[in-house]
Amino acid sequence: MVRFKKRYNLAPYLFILPALLMLAVFIYYPIIQNFIYSFFRFSAFSPTKTFVGLDNFKNLLEDSVVRTGLVNNVRYAVISVIFQVFGGLVVAAILEDKLLRRVAPLLRVIYFMPVVISISVICFLFTFVYHPTVGLLNKFLELIGLKSLAKPWLGLPNTAPFAVIAVSQWQSIGYIMLLFVVAIQKIPQELMEAAEIDGAGRFRRFFSVTLPQVKETLFVTTLITVTGAFLVFNEPYILTRGGGPGTSSITLAVHMYLSGFFRDNMGYASTIAIVIFLITAVLGVLQATLFRTGKDE
Repeated sequence: MVRFKKRYNLAPYLFILPALLMLAVFIYYPIIQNFIYSFFRFSAFSPTKTFVGLDNFKNLLEDSVVRTGLVNNVRYAVISVIFQVFGGLVVAAILEDKLLRRVAPLLRVIYFMPVVISISVICFLFTFVYHPTVGLLNKFLELIGLKSLAKPWLGLPNTAPFAVIAVSQWQSIGYIMLLFVVAIQKIPQELMEAAEIDGAGRFRRFFSVTLPQVKETLFVTTLITVTGAFLVFNEPYILTRGGGPGTSSITLAVHMYLSGFFRDNMGYASTIAIVIFLITAVLGVLQATLFRTGKDE
């Protein structure tokens, strides 16, 4: 009896091997190493590490700054989903309407321009916008007769977090808008024409045709926005010099940076990094489960 040996085609594995090596070296190894570091207390510039067990996790649970940072990150996520995702979808739908077809390319460029500007430049720009005496925002309120509403936006604990969040919305909505524009342009025109023939107005076509057809993009943009909200660092650090006044506008990423490089406690910073990783991972899995993207219905 002749036996045939099963032959394996190694070519596909060889093609993905470089990518797997890159992921292993730059993603998975640092995650594992960071998890190990969370059980130690050590300085960034010292080779000596002291094993402390779960003390870093215990201190994290008792750290009020972590709770403040988590609340601010949740604020970032909720507000960003409302303004960036749903706002970007509405803007994209308006720009793809027949009435704006001729000027839509110009408007898309205008909306997208903030995305290509450095976030550091934008933050320095908004320090002038929010300036309590000569800032553009307070001057505008004074101009329209609402001087009583003028205030030091970055200097008050109850306004600083929202003033910082507003900067992110201004910069990022153009990117989300462009993703939705691409998705809307892929919708078959037959669906729109059929809905129009049936007498559906713009709002009806938006909710009955556009929204169901862009649900995959809606999932992707929501995932990008929510995970990005828990990684935000530049805006609060630059605008409020580290999450001020006090810790009112601090985020988990800023707290991690300050703990590691200013308080010189890299072990505790690694613990905060694990929390950020777990939150973003759980949110990603949860969103994928709820949206059930890519599955046939």
